[in-house]
Amino acid sequence: MKKSELQERAHRLANHYCVTDGKKFRLKDVDPGDTAWLGEEQKPQAKQALQEGINALAELQEMLYAQDRWSVLLIFQAMDAAGKDGAIKHVMSGINPQGCQVYSFKSPSSEDLDHDYLWRCMKCLPERGRIGIFNRSYYEETLAVRVHPEYLAGQKLPARLVTKHIWDDRFDDICNFEKYLEHNGIIVRKFFLHVSKKEQLKRFVSRLDEPEKHWKFSNADARERELWGDYMNAYEATIRHTATKTSPWYVVPADNKWFTRIVVAAAVIDALASLDLHFPTVDAARQKELAEVRNTLLETQ
Repeated sequence: MKKSELQERAHRLANHYCVTDGKKFRLKDVDPGDTAWLGEEQKPQAKQALQEGINALAELQEMLYAQDRWSVLLIFQAMDAAGKDGAIKHVMSGINPQGCQVYSFKSPSSEDLDHDYLWRCMKCLPERGRIGIFNRSYYEETLAVRVHPEYLAGQKLPARLVTKHIWDDRFDDICNFEKYLEHNGIIVRKFFLHVSKKEQLKRFVSRLDEPEKHWKFSNADARERELWGDYMNAYEATIRHTATKTSPWYVVPADNKWFTRIVVAAAVIDALASLDLHFPTVDAARQKELAEVRNTLLETQ
């Protein structure tokens, strides 16, 4: 499938925030308020571009589903109030529900804790022809679990396995797992929505000031905010060790929701456009058979 002009634009924008080799990555180099070359005055055009992107995604997803060869896993990680839910809702709004599977991972259950840490995510992987979305994921194992040692203690691992190398071991496990997925036709794209501490506070206060947003706020959100520095260190280490050419991270500025959604849409379009997507074709014998069925239907109408 030849890339369209829209797909080329999507590639340029997505590539600006794509991390394929984490060795030199530093989170401080990414401005959460960045909007690339798009200024605030261009928000109306940006919204139009997002709609064009949504339409393009719908077309690509239809081919993905019809071809039934590849599947796509989109992973969203972020601090609270960074806009994960909104990005998923808006960017994927044009996707046929039959071709999309969304899973939100909360605290692990007792059953989850009796299995390896990848288990609950592995059973939710997307089927061929479908887009799977993980709202949080197995990456919590190198983020929240690293920040909260008590979570690790609750996993009941044998004591001799809990060493100072455990995070490096998990980075290796995850990279090998994502390589395994790639070998089986599941492409992985990972998004860290990078919101600033100042903007997060603004959104928290909005949730507390507006009654219709009270349901969004949890006391735990404020407690996690106190560990901001620990989380930023954990995110940087995770991205540095698990960004690869085939399973890249997109570190997306998240202080401006309209821009965040454009970048996410661009990255998903770019991922789908990288595949050899097309509608299945049939051989001459099948075409003849279909023509005969058509004639029969017309004769009996």
